[in-house]
Amino acid sequence: MIKGRYFVWIIALFFGVQTASAQKIKKVVNKVDSVLTARYWRAKIDTNYITRPETKWTILARMNVTGASIETEGIDVGGSYKSELNADFKSTLCAGVSYMGVSVSLALNPAKLLGKYKDYELNFRSYGRKFGFDIAYQDAHNFKGWYELDGVREDITTSDDMFKLRTFNVNGYYVFNHRKFSYPAAFSHSYIQRRSAGSFLLAASGQGQHGKVNSENENMDFKLTNIAIGAGYGYNFVPGKGWLIHISVLPTYVVYSTSSITVNDIKTELKHRFPEGIITGRSAIVKQIGRNKVAGLSTIYSFTTVGSDNSLAVRNQKWRTSLYFGVRL
Repeated sequence: MIKGRYFVWIIALFFGVQTASAQKIKKVVNKVDSVLTARYWRAKIDTNYITRPETKWTILARMNVTGASIETEGIDVGGSYKSELNADFKSTLCAGVSYMGVSVSLALNPAKLLGKYKDYELNFRSYGRKFGFDIAYQDAHNFKGWYELDGVREDITTSDDMFKLRTFNVNGYYVFNHRKFSYPAAFSHSYIQRRSAGSFLLAASGQGQHGKVNSENENMDFKLTNIAIGAGYGYNFVPGKGWLIHISVLPTYVVYSTSSITVNDIKTELKHRFPEGIITGRSAIVKQIGRNKVAGLSTIYSFTTVGSDNSLAVRNQKWRTSLYFGVRL
C-alpha cells in the first residue's frame, strides 16, 4: 500500500510533468503565432488598393459543383469520327478554417457517401500574392454523350466498368503587379481589394490523363501528358464599396507532349500540331458584408486541346464552381 506522502509526491510529479508539457506546447503555439503574425502583416502592398482583414480567423462554408468532358475528332480507316462524353456533375459540401492566411478544409460528397457512384475528386490550391497554383485530380467512371461516324450519330452511356478516366491538372501563376492586384482577395480572402487593379501574369500548366475502355468488342487504353508555359492577364474590378468582380485568363502553349492510344494491343503514337495549348480561366464575384462577413461565387475553368484532326485530336474541359459564405473572427 502506498503511503500518503508518497502518493502526494506521485500526484505532484504527474501534474508537474503535465504543467511542463503544457508550458512547452504553449511556448510552441506562441512562437508559431508570432511567426504567422509577422508574415501576415509584413507584406509589401499598396494599401490604397489592397489591405489585410483586421481579424485573424476566417470560417467558410462552401458548396462546390464540378464537371468535366472529353471530346475527340479524327479519321479512322478513311472515315471521319467525332465523340463527346460528359462526366456526371459532382456536388460537395465543404467547411474551411483559415488562420492568418493558412487554411485547411474538409469536403464531403453526399451522393458518394450514399454509394450512388464510385467517382471521386481531390483538389488542392494555394493563392499567394505573388505565386499560386491549383491542383486537381479526378477519377471519373460515369459518362454520357455521343459518338458520330461518317455523320451517323449514336448516344453513349457508360457504366463503372466500361469507361474509366483519370485526370491530373495543375496550373501555376506569377503576378507582376502584386502590390496592387490580389488573387487571394478573389479566392482565399486573406486580402481585401479596395480599388480596381490588374496585372500581367506568367503561367505554367500541366496535364496527365489515362483512360480505359473495356467493352465486348474493344479494349482501349489512352495516355496523355502535356506541359505548357505562357502568359495572361487578370483584373479585379471594384464597382462599389465591399464589391469585387474578378476575371483572369491564362493561355499556355504546350512545349512537351506525349500521348498514345492502344486498341486491342495495337499501340499508336498520336501526331501533334502547333499550336497546342492549355487555357485556364478564373472568375469570381465577392461581397464584403459589414465588418466581418463575406459571400461570393467563383469558377475555375480549364480547356486543353492536343493532337491533329487528320489523325486524332483530343479536347478536355474541366470546371469547378463554388458558392460560399464566411465569417471573420
